[in-house]
Amino acid sequence: MEAAPVPDGQYTAVVYGLIGGGRCGEAVSLLSRELQKSCRSRGGLSLLGYCHYQLQDFAAAAECYEQLVALHPELEAYRLYQAQALYKAGLYAEALRAVGPLLDLPAYQGRALRLRAAIYYAQGDLPAAKSLVEEALAAAAEGGPGAAEDPSERADAEINLGCLLYRQGRHEEASSKFAGAMQVLGYCPELSYNMALCCYAAKQYAPALKHISDIIERGINQHPELSVGMTTEGIDVRSVGNTLLLHRTALVEAFNLKAAIEYQLRNLKAAQEALTDMPPRAEEELDPVTLHNQALMNMDSQPTEGFEKLQFLLLQNPCPPETFGNLLLLYCKHQYYDLAADVLAENAHLTYKLLTPYLYNFLDAIITCQTAPEEAFHKLDDSAGTLTEQLRKLTKQVQEARQNWDDEAVKKAVNEYDETLDKYVPVLMAQAKIYWDMKNYTMVEKIFRKSVEFCNEHEVWKLNVAHVLFMQDNKYKEAISFYEPIVKKHYDNILHVSAIVLANLCVSYILTSQNEDAEELMRKIEKGEEQLSYDNPEKNIYHLCIVNLVIGTLYCVKGNYDFGISRVIKSLEPYNKKLSTDTWYYAKRCFLSLLENMSKHMIMLRDSVIQECIQFLKQCELYGRNIPAVIEQPLEEKRMHSGKNTVTYEARLLRALMYKIIGWTA
Repeated sequence: MEAAPVPDGQYTAVVYGLIGGGRCGEAVSLLSRELQKSCRSRGGLSLLGYCHYQLQDFAAAAECYEQLVALHPELEAYRLYQAQALYKAGLYAEALRAVGPLLDLPAYQGRALRLRAAIYYAQGDLPAAKSLVEEALAAAAEGGPGAAEDPSERADAEINLGCLLYRQGRHEEASSKFAGAMQVLGYCPELSYNMALCCYAAKQYAPALKHISDIIERGINQHPELSVGMTTEGIDVRSVGNTLLLHRTALVEAFNLKAAIEYQLRNLKAAQEALTDMPPRAEEELDPVTLHNQALMNMDSQPTEGFEKLQFLLLQNPCPPETFGNLLLLYCKHQYYDLAADVLAENAHLTYKLLTPYLYNFLDAIITCQTAPEEAFHKLDDSAGTLTEQLRKLTKQVQEARQNWDDEAVKKAVNEYDETLDKYVPVLMAQAKIYWDMKNYTMVEKIFRKSVEFCNEHEVWKLNVAHVLFMQDNKYKEAISFYEPIVKKHYDNILHVSAIVLANLCVSYILTSQNEDAEELMRKIEKGEEQLSYDNPEKNIYHLCIVNLVIGTLYCVKGNYDFGISRVIKSLEPYNKKLSTDTWYYAKRCFLSLLENMSKHMIMLRDSVIQECIQFLKQCELYGRNIPAVIEQPLEEKRMHSGKNTVTYEARLLRALMYKIIGWTA
């Protein structure tokens, strides 16, 4: 930001006025211009370093203080400021070198010890950090040369101890340290955030959200200029920048943690809103954690941008430790196994540092599966064996704790059991997928039956058992016994159930001659859609449409194209509400099957049905101009022609094929 010319004799007043008014960017411009004339000015360099620090440009601040240390080695305060700026910039080795000489100076020893501990903590060297924190606390207790000069410095040492306890997984003890420090220092948003983080780590989401709401409420009341919530409401506001004020409010951290909690609770919309509620900043101003969370929580709607953000973060130092594992998992989810293997190979130094043995073994097996499925199955089987052993031990611990009436031990063992089960289920599903891809559904069922001891109450397990039973033509009754509880659990909010689950249940009813049950379920879905359309007329709902499409597909598979195709056509009415990429996918498969059988003269259609098909395809051409026929993979280098990747284009092709097969001219 360019500063206006300063009248003679008013330079100092103008600079201090800009800094006092929080306009540090303008002060930097003014000071930089002045220092070109007098590069050895102590006052100018000191103020410039201070302004850079306020703007959180820590590398530039460190450079200013480095010059001051060289010009005025007798002023040790500049060495401390330099070390602090280097630490904030993530230059830990340089920060340790800068702070070293201060350890021998009684006036700076306490602060130097705490800064050194913070640097070791950031590097992950917890034993060294703990040793220094305890040394500072001991010095404070004895009143020695490293003693804290006032209660606030003693509280700082307690905060450091709390951070160490947090990293050791002792969340309750850590939270009590932060609470104690707050009693000394008064309310502090950063400490409130630390306590929220302890609650989050202990999966105590309600108290975590309480701390977060306190931070947000105070931030809104005390600093309305930070424009909290404006972006979510659609108001275009300018960036508030990365100021020290923003940092001290802990608003960014609070909103990120709120987003993480909502994401864990499967409230994706609330998680996305938490990210847009935070004070507005330009994308280049975003901190690594916000950038990571934006990528993760918008992955379904913006996968390309999400991958770009995670790839960018992986190249930064430091980056959120979750970035590495999440990028690998998302590559595997989107079936970019080669990219996942490349990232693992290129970042071997991060593998042992950032991936747990469980996650590494899981990813290794998933990637291996693409070239050696049998080897991958054995790797997964080893992981599953280890986890089942842990589950049996934890089951025994729960039983023993209940016999001893030890509620705390029961709670701890149950939490550990749930966490282990959440690790076991993905391994089990990965094993099952190997045989599912081979269409060996009997083997998939066998794998699931082996795990019934632990998973019989797990929602994901029950759903996948239902699917594999459905895929075996002679087990529709068993499939119903698994689908029905899932549907009945949400019967009052039927549209909360996946459309394909409802469709498979309807088909199972029909194939077991339970037509009345199928009709009743479809009426229930229809009523649910009518109510939702009344409450939200703009929202498109596809549940009943997909159910009818699947039923139509079933009749086509059985060779009854007259009824099947008519059902498919009617399911997409009205076209402006029901035609989408997903529904078109089901419909076009039926039409391609129909055209194939017609071309082989295996079936004959009545003229009225052919006319109905022609009219349907014309309607799809009309309404499908802006609907993609295929959702392209996010990282594909070669994109489909935009004019060809539409429902209109494919519907026209199908109509041309139909004309050709029946000998009509358009």
